[in-house]
Amino acid sequence: MEILRQHQGPLDAIFVPVGGGGLIAGIAAYVKYLRPEVRIIGVESEHSACLYAALQAGERVILPSVGTFADGVAVAQIGAHGFEVCRFCVDEVITVSNDELCMATKNIYDDTRSITEPSGALAVAGIKKYVARTGVRGQTLIAIDSGANINFDTLRHVAERAALGEVLA
Repeated sequence: MEILRQHQGPLDAIFVPVGGGGLIAGIAAYVKYLRPEVRIIGVESEHSACLYAALQAGERVILPSVGTFADGVAVAQIGAHGFEVCRFCVDEVITVSNDELCMATKNIYDDTRSITEPSGALAVAGIKKYVARTGVRGQTLIAIDSGANINFDTLRHVAERAALGEVLA
């Protein structure tokens, strides 16, 4: 509701982090009801891409292993009710690497001076990957930043990986 109230102009896509599926299902159902032209794009860690796997299979699946770097979304199986909504309301799911999450965390910090946990940076990493892949320009893309529970050890790792990514870029 808040997104649509605050942004009544053209809106091309909303990027939503995915764990168990409740957040994306709620956003997708609400937005698609009121603004069906807005694309809903889920973003998952490539190490816990349970919605992506379920959509590919056409049914819920249990991942054989789950990475915990983005621990806020480290889920082996998408929720039953959320999956039913996502099958009809989610337009695409993008997966991102841990290094892409580190760079997105740094980008969020550089832009806003807020520190997000890796799972909270999923949507920003997804937008960056989407724009790089599609080359879109001039679109209105919104990222849901959902989480600031990061410990110092993880923050150190994020800073090191982001610095390495800048050197390699």
